[in-house]
Amino acid sequence: MAEYRQIEYRIGKDGKVTETVLSATGASCTETTAGIEKALGKVASQDLLPEYYEGEENLTAEQTQTLKQV
Repeated sequence: MAEYRQIEYRIGKDGKVTETVLSATGASCTETTAGIEKALGKVASQDLLPEYYEGEENLTAEQTQTLKQV
């Protein structure tokens, strides 16, 4: 089943385009927009929202538990 993702674009008076991915976490944020960004051109900067890092805490905790068990 496909996941719903929302992408918001804001275009400033100076022509600067700001892209925000909503309803996505982890690498799917950047994967969702990769094709669009490639078509539009060079990305000047990228700020990742906290949602991008969701799930990394769980991965670290699992690794820590595994190390404690060994």
